[in-house]
Amino acid sequence: MGSIDNKTMPSSAYTREQIDQFLDYIQLPKKYHHAPPSYELLRTLHTYMLAAVPYENLAIHYNPSHAVELDPQHLFRKIVLNRRGRGGYCMEDGILYNHMLVGLGFDSYTVGVRTRLRDGGVPKGDFPGWVHIVSIVELEGQQYHVDIAFGGDCATRPMPLVDGLVHTNLGAQQIRLVRDWIPTQAKRTEASKLWIYEYRNGPDKPWNPFYCFTLVEFMPNDWDVINVFASTSPKSWQTKTVIAIKFLRRPCEGEGEDGPQEIYGKRMLVNDVVKENLGGKTVVVYECKSEVDRVAALEKYFDLHLTEEEKNGIQGWQTALP
Repeated sequence: MGSIDNKTMPSSAYTREQIDQFLDYIQLPKKYHHAPPSYELLRTLHTYMLAAVPYENLAIHYNPSHAVELDPQHLFRKIVLNRRGRGGYCMEDGILYNHMLVGLGFDSYTVGVRTRLRDGGVPKGDFPGWVHIVSIVELEGQQYHVDIAFGGDCATRPMPLVDGLVHTNLGAQQIRLVRDWIPTQAKRTEASKLWIYEYRNGPDKPWNPFYCFTLVEFMPNDWDVINVFASTSPKSWQTKTVIAIKFLRRPCEGEGEDGPQEIYGKRMLVNDVVKENLGGKTVVVYECKSEVDRVAALEKYFDLHLTEEEKNGIQGWQTALP
């Protein structure tokens, strides 16, 4: 039986040149480009990543093969080098970003997430199988939950793994992480508790869980398995819904362009409707009547440009518009 090399630690898939290209692409201020790992750097990266790289699942729909590729070099070309405003769905954005964090010196790894399905936009029911990705970053003795790819309900900051600590998210929304069991768990010990990401849309509203995760590392082979289900199964909502989410960034109040920045809003395409939320109520800004309309809306509202091959890839697909 051959031996297993367990002494070589995995490293970032990206070179320093690629990391610099990524930092330029997300418009991170130059003073951070060679800064050592810190919470300030982690939070600043989070803000600029959210604003520069959209959450979108167009590789499932606008694609002749309708296949999502997770190879880090493919993701780098698609998101950074091609400069067409493309992002990806959770595993695409999350894998690229985790490699960038590791390349920048952060102690970071990825874990699997069970995400609840939504009914009318509200998470309800059980926690299904693994379909999402977050990074766990350890920094100065504290572990952080880092999620830059959960669509419109993404945490707009890294969150320390502190049970019950409440953070302000976008607008009136509050978020927190709690340790608890989920309803279908049979083994209930202190050690078997999961981390649960919860939200409420105001201090007087009830808390509701979005998803749960453990601290067990998920590796490339795990993501390949999950990716097949998420991107191809008729049971996956991703195969039935065209979605794109772009977060909006601005200087914090009282700061100049070179000062700290914040996420203040988001723009969303869900199938044929473009919506916007600037920290208050979500409003419809455009309704697409055709494929020509939707492609134009992606360019106008998301600065996202598809190739002719990609535009033609949706023809005959179940999510195509007339």
